[in-house]
Amino acid sequence: MAITFYEYPKCGTCRKAKKWFADKGIEVNAIHIVEHPPSKEELRDLFEKSGLELKKFFNTSGQKYRELGLKDKIKDMSEDEALSLLASDGMLIKRPITTDGSKVTVGFKEEQFEESWS
Repeated sequence: MAITFYEYPKCGTCRKAKKWFADKGIEVNAIHIVEHPPSKEELRDLFEKSGLELKKFFNTSGQKYRELGLKDKIKDMSEDEALSLLASDGMLIKRPITTDGSKVTVGFKEEQFEESWS
């Protein structure tokens, strides 16, 4: 199973998730989310496969999110607008995003990783 792992290497949560995979002996294809953010189409695919609300894909604790005042704007955005915004800047995307092409997890919670990736 080829696992794609969108990460920001300086992010503590991403490092924890990556260590979890390493400890399990699971290899991941790591992609720097800021240097190579997923395209709008890739994000749409990840969003649809995740079963999550689109707002879960936003890095709500990020500086960029606060600077743009997105807390109040997201609820009025169309899906298309939100996906375009996410694709425009990897720092707006919650990370890590992990996928094997059929399932998707956003963020890192050990129980969720055990369930999805063990």
